[in-house]
Amino acid sequence: MGVNVEGQINELINKLISEQAEDGSWKYPFETGILTDCCMIILLRTLQLEEDEDLIKSLTRRILNEQYEDGAWRLFLDEERGNISLTVSSYYALQISGYIDRDNPNLLQAKKFIIENGGIESVNMFTNVLLSLTGQKEWEVLFPIPVEAVLLPKSFPVNFFDISVFGRANIAPLLILADSKFVIKPLSSPKLNDLFIGESKNRKEEEMEETRSIIDFIEHGIKEIEEWHNDLHGKAIEYLEDYMIQHTEADGTLYSYFSATFYMIYAFLARGKSKNDPKIIKAISGLKSMICVINGNYHCQYTTANVWNTSLLSDAIQNAGVPTSHPTIIKATEYLLKRQHNKFGDWKIHSPRTLPGGWGFSNINTINPDIDDTSASLRSLSRLIHTQPIYQQSWNRGIQWILSMQNDDGGWASFERNVDNPLLNFLPYGEGLLMDASSTDLTGRTLEFLGMYTDIRKDHPQIKKATKWLFTRQNKEGSWDSRWGIYFIYGTWTAVLGLLAVNIGSDHPAIIRAKNWLTRIQNADGGWGESCRSDIAKKYVALKKSTLTHTAWALDALITISDKETPTIRKGINFLINEADIKERDNAYPVGQGLGGQFYIHYHSYQYVWPLITLVKYNKKFKHK
Repeated sequence: MGVNVEGQINELINKLISEQAEDGSWKYPFETGILTDCCMIILLRTLQLEEDEDLIKSLTRRILNEQYEDGAWRLFLDEERGNISLTVSSYYALQISGYIDRDNPNLLQAKKFIIENGGIESVNMFTNVLLSLTGQKEWEVLFPIPVEAVLLPKSFPVNFFDISVFGRANIAPLLILADSKFVIKPLSSPKLNDLFIGESKNRKEEEMEETRSIIDFIEHGIKEIEEWHNDLHGKAIEYLEDYMIQHTEADGTLYSYFSATFYMIYAFLARGKSKNDPKIIKAISGLKSMICVINGNYHCQYTTANVWNTSLLSDAIQNAGVPTSHPTIIKATEYLLKRQHNKFGDWKIHSPRTLPGGWGFSNINTINPDIDDTSASLRSLSRLIHTQPIYQQSWNRGIQWILSMQNDDGGWASFERNVDNPLLNFLPYGEGLLMDASSTDLTGRTLEFLGMYTDIRKDHPQIKKATKWLFTRQNKEGSWDSRWGIYFIYGTWTAVLGLLAVNIGSDHPAIIRAKNWLTRIQNADGGWGESCRSDIAKKYVALKKSTLTHTAWALDALITISDKETPTIRKGINFLINEADIKERDNAYPVGQGLGGQFYIHYHSYQYVWPLITLVKYNKKFKHK
C-alpha cells in the first residue's frame, strides 16, 4: 500500500503544480449550483443588454442540463422532493432567456412540479424578491425591518452592525428595494401567472407574529431618534446607498458577492440611476469577471475562491515535501502576500484597537478578511517567516489580527468579533444570514493553526478559553456540528484536530467519543459521506455514497488520534486510492454550505487538497510501521 500511497501523493502534487495559474493562484471553481446562472440571465434580460447572447445561451444550456427527470431542480442530489424556489427561478430564467419556448417539454415538466408543490406562492424570501422586483409578483413585507433601523445608534440593543457582514451586504440593497417597491419589467418579459395556484398562505402572517416583538422594539427606537432628526427616512436611504458605494470593490462588485451585487444594481436603478450609469456597468462587468467554465458551459460563481484555494494548496504541497524554493511555492507566496489586507473594514467597529492584517476569500477582496483565510494563508507562509523580514512582518500582522478576533465566549466566528446578538434570532434567517457567531469549524481550525504553526503556549488564556468552548459544543454521540461544511463530519474533524493540537490527549473522553462516532459511520466501501440534509435536520444523515472530501476529513481525524494503523483507517485509505480518478460529475456533491437549506458549495479544489493532506499524514505516521 505504501507504494500506492506515495504514487498517489506524487500524482496529486504534479497535477496541482501543472494547474497553477500564471499569477501564482489556483482558480478552481467555487460552484454554487445554478441560482446565480438564473439570476444573471434575468439581470441581463431585464436590463435589455443585448451583447451577451453567447453567455445567455451557455447559461441556458447549463440550467437545462441540471434539471431532474421529475421536472424539478435540486440544491443537492438527494434533496428529497426537488426545490420549489430553485425550480421557479430556473423556469423563469429559461423563459426570459428567449431560447426556450414555454411549451418546451422541460418547462412543462417544471410547471407540473411547481403546481403540484404549492405553486409560486411557496417560494422562499429571496425568490420572492427576485419575482417582485422584476414584476412577476406584488411586493410583500418580505423582510420586515424598517429602513430607518440602519440609523439606530450602536448603543441600541440591536443595530445595523449587529448583523453579520454578509448579512449587511445583502440587506443594504434589499432594504432600498423593499422600501421603494421597485419594479423593472420589460415588455418582453414572460408572464408567470400560470404558476399561481390561488391558495392563500398563512405562513408569512405566522412568521410576522413570531418577529413582531423585536420589530416593535426597533420601531420604538426609531420613534425616539425621529424626535431629533428631520427626514429620517431620506437619511436612511442615503446612508444605505453610501454604504454600498463605500464597500464596492475595485471590480465594481459589492464585497465581491454575487447576490449583494445583483441586488445593488437594482437598488441603484431604484435610486434613479440609468442602466448605463458607470457604477452599474462596472458592477455587471465585475459579475462577469467571476464567470468560469464547468463541463463546457459558463457558470456565474457567487465569488471566487482564489485566496482560499491558494493558501490551502500551497501549504499542502509544501507539507508533501515540495521546498519553499520551488517556483510553484514562490509564485503562490507572492500572490498571497499581495492580498494581505491593509485597509480597515467593518470589523474594526467590534475590534477598534486592531490593525489590518487578515486575508479575504476571493481574488479581489480588500476589506472583508476572515479568520479561516487568514489562518490558512499564514500556514502557507509559516516555513518562510525566518528567511526574509517581509514574511515575518506579514506573519506578525496576521497573528495579531486572528487573536484579536476571538469572541468573548471563547470561540472564533467567520468575519467579525461578537456579532452574535441573540435578538436577531427573532428575524427571518437570523441564525444563518444575520448572525456570525462562534462556530466549531472556525474555532477548531484556528486552534489547530495556533497549536501546530505558532509558538503560543498551549496554556495561554485564549487557548484555554477556546478549548473550553469547544468541549461545550460536542454532541452526546461524539460529533460536532459546523458552519461552513457538511456538516457533522466537517465539524468533528475540525474540532478533533484543534483539540489535539493544543495538547488535549487522544485518551480524553471527548476525543474517544469522536473517534467512536467516526468509526461507526464509515460506509461499507471504506469511505465516508454525509448528506446536505444534515444541516437542515440538525442530525446526522448519511449520504448513500462516499465522497473523497468527507473521507479525507474523517481519516485525517482518525489518523491524528491513532498511534497505530487500524482496519478503519486502512479501509479509508484504500477508498482514497481506488476512487482517486472518480469522475468529476460523480464527485460534484456539495460539501460546503453558505446558508443551510438555501445555498451549498462544491469546491473543485477539495477533491485534491484534502486527500493530499490526509495521504501525506498517513504516509508520515504509518509507512514505517
